[in-house]
Amino acid sequence: MKKANVYIEPEKLERQKEFRQKLKELMEQFYHRTGRCKKAFVETYGCQQNENDSEKIKGILTDVGYELTQNAREADFILYNTCAVRENAELKVYGKLGALKALKTQNPALIIGVCGCMMQQEHIASTIRKKYRHVDLVFGTHALYEFSELLYQIEVNHGRIICVENSDGAIAEDLPTRRDETFKAWVSIMYGCNNFCSYCIVPYVRGRERSRRPEKVLEEIRTLAADGCREITLLGQNVNSYGHDADFDMDFADLLSEVCRIDGIWRVRFMTSHPKDISDKLIDTIAREEKVCHMLHLPFQAGNDRVLKEMNRKYTKEQYLDKIRRVKEKMPDMALSSDVIVGFPTETDEEFLDTLDVLRTVRFDSIYSFIYSKRQGTPAASIEEPFTREDKQKRFEKLVEVQNEISKELNEAYLGRVCRVLVEGESKNNPDFLTGRTDTNKVVNFSASRDLIGQMVNVKIIEAHTWSLLGELI
Repeated sequence: MKKANVYIEPEKLERQKEFRQKLKELMEQFYHRTGRCKKAFVETYGCQQNENDSEKIKGILTDVGYELTQNAREADFILYNTCAVRENAELKVYGKLGALKALKTQNPALIIGVCGCMMQQEHIASTIRKKYRHVDLVFGTHALYEFSELLYQIEVNHGRIICVENSDGAIAEDLPTRRDETFKAWVSIMYGCNNFCSYCIVPYVRGRERSRRPEKVLEEIRTLAADGCREITLLGQNVNSYGHDADFDMDFADLLSEVCRIDGIWRVRFMTSHPKDISDKLIDTIAREEKVCHMLHLPFQAGNDRVLKEMNRKYTKEQYLDKIRRVKEKMPDMALSSDVIVGFPTETDEEFLDTLDVLRTVRFDSIYSFIYSKRQGTPAASIEEPFTREDKQKRFEKLVEVQNEISKELNEAYLGRVCRVLVEGESKNNPDFLTGRTDTNKVVNFSASRDLIGQMVNVKIIEAHTWSLLGELI
């Protein structure tokens, strides 16, 4: 269904601006009383879309006068932006919130908040309300644009607010954004999902698909380019369906071409793509546009047709492999990555072998693999699981073993090559080295001056590891 308007009304956005002004006044008063700025700690779980949401939250916080900190113990406001895709992420959040109870006792003025996808689930919001009474602020994904008002009410009234509306979702433009890096940025082009895979909670917590107008996307990217941004990653739960819900005549391939026309942008990436929606037009566009990186994240989840049908993925193993063949025919150097679920409730050991066959046939550069996690409210949650956790763990270990061998072999093919690398910062494992990524998303570590961060450099690959490359600056 085409939607003429999925935007938050201007009056509501103007109201939020007024609350940001009120918060600024409160922060100024606090500074005059104490001689310091209030500090905020924001921790994010989950996908790039959550990271992009947190950038907006941080943007609002810094806009009104908060100072961001990496130390939760010195913060006046602590906020966790949560993920609902897997149980492990939820358990981490519960653990973090429980640990804050003592901190709240020591500092009753501390404001504790939790937001994001977890909170968009009624049973979890109810659990927070009943069991974590030291948490002051709870809001879901659809209330993010109201964050200024919610925080103001907490600051003034010192009460408790739980704002979890049941909604298909809407788009809020022009919220302040605080990005940690200036030379690369995530840009959301759409929100929500219409696919309803049987294991996935995302459509229930993110709402229906809604595409941003292309002129708003392009305006944001032009502004980023003018500020020194050089690499853009376009985000959506399924970027391939961009524009399908909208009243404008532009699809994702068209948008991709328009982004490549923007001066100052060197590289364009995107994620995530659904296999059923990747078109020949999009493949041709990626091959044609020099700025589009030769990396494609195309989740296949399982290799068996019966399991794929149970998952409601809307393609077969052969259809997926055919898409991959078409991509590689046009771009032999394309680096491929994917998502794989191990231990879907009805998957047998024999059917799991089909998943391994896809790995060996496609030869992905990397995969994101997970043991199936039951999500309350999804169709798959009601399916009885005949296999034990140990059974699934054995399959998972076999999957990782096969993929690690493939990844190492593909990385070894880079030995001796000179690659263009966008320098991202210090290596996480060795601060004496810098790290960056190739066009194909390979992580490259090398020794060089920190002055090169944010620049594009040539690096010769001298050593290959399973997950990264070691190089020397040319």
